[in-house]
Amino acid sequence: MKRAGILNRHLSAALAELGHGDGVLVCDAGMPIPDGPRVVDLAFRAGVPSFAEVLDGLMAELVIEGGTAATEVRSANPAAAALLDGYFPGLVLVSHERLKELSAGARLVVRTGEARPYANVLLRCGVFF
Repeated sequence: MKRAGILNRHLSAALAELGHGDGVLVCDAGMPIPDGPRVVDLAFRAGVPSFAEVLDGLMAELVIEGGTAATEVRSANPAAAALLDGYFPGLVLVSHERLKELSAGARLVVRTGEARPYANVLLRCGVFF
């Protein structure tokens, strides 16, 4: 058994398969999930687990080069926007519709229980060396 870090076996296994350049969509409970990417659904109840909790856990385990989020997050969900700005000084913003299109190319989708709008980010995996 793992001692620390992400204990969910499905998520841990999916993270171990990621490589440089792969996309990981971390999304709220309402984001449409495209056909294609592997999905790890962590949603339990509205708000559980939160977008922030899941993103914090992923950022502790992954090397991330950057992130892409919806422009709408700035006005509709200032808390999520502040969290994203803290992790990604060069955060790329696109329309929510464009983010949904880009998510189809993700290798992994991690669905949270987040119930606030636009709490979504498409992560781009980096490399540790």
